[in-house]
Amino acid sequence: MATVLKDDRFRQPGVSEAEWKVRVDLAAFYRLSALYGWDDLIYTHISARVPGPDHHFLINPFGLMFDEITASSLVKVDLDGNVIGESDYGINYAGYVIHSAIHGAREDAHYIAHFHSADGMAVSAHAEGLLPLNQRALSLIPRLSYHDYEGVALNLDERERLVADLGDTKVMLLRNHGTLALGSTPGEAFSGIYHLEEACKAQVRSLAVGRDNVLIAPEAAQEEVRRQMSERKPVEGARSHHDLVWEAALRKAQRHSPGFDN
Repeated sequence: MATVLKDDRFRQPGVSEAEWKVRVDLAAFYRLSALYGWDDLIYTHISARVPGPDHHFLINPFGLMFDEITASSLVKVDLDGNVIGESDYGINYAGYVIHSAIHGAREDAHYIAHFHSADGMAVSAHAEGLLPLNQRALSLIPRLSYHDYEGVALNLDERERLVADLGDTKVMLLRNHGTLALGSTPGEAFSGIYHLEEACKAQVRSLAVGRDNVLIAPEAAQEEVRRQMSERKPVEGARSHHDLVWEAALRKAQRHSPGFDN
C-alpha cells in the first residue's frame, strides 16, 4: 500500500503541490541518510530537481545537520547557484558544483546523493576500486563509474569532466572522496546509494583479513550476474522495486525521525 504524505500545512506561499511533494521526499532522504550513518556533520548533500521548466533544484541549507532538515528548510537554487526565494542559510558551494553539473547534464537525474562515509571513502581510495567480492558488488560493478580526485570541488571547470566520467551510469565512486548515486525517483537514488554504501562496507570488512585471503567471485559467476542484470526487464503493470523500497523507507523515516514533512 502506497505511503502518501498529505500534510502540507507548512507549505510556503508560491510552492506548488508538486514541489512540496519533492521537498517532503528529499527531507525524508536526508533523515534516512542520518539514520543509516551516511551524514558528515553539515557537509555532503542530496539534491532534487524542482518540477517545472526553470531547471531549479533543492539542496540542504549549509549549517543544518541531516536530522534537522525539513521540507520547508530546503534551499532552492538555479543552475548558476543563485538562491531562489528566502533562506536563513546559504548552501555548500562544493555541493552546488557537483549537483548543478549532473542536474544540468542528465534529464534522468531528479535526485542525487553524494556522501563521505568512511567505507565509501576507503573503497574510493583503493587502487582496484570496488572488487567482485559479493553479490551486491557484482550487481553494481557493470554500471559503476569513477571520477579522479581533483581537490575540493570548488572549480566550475571540473563539472565537465565529472559529467563525462559519469556517462550514462547512475552510481559512481569519486576517487579519494566518496560515493554518489542518482535516480529519476527518490527510491531509485536511495536504492543506488544504499547498495553502493553497503558494498563498500562489505569490502572494507572483507579486506580486513588481508587481500591474499579474500575470495574473488569466479569470472563465470561475474559474467552470469552481468547477464542477469542486463536482461532484467520491468514487468508491465508491476510495481517498481524502487517504489516499494521508497515507501518502506518513508515509513521508517516517519517512525524514527518524524517532522521531516514540516
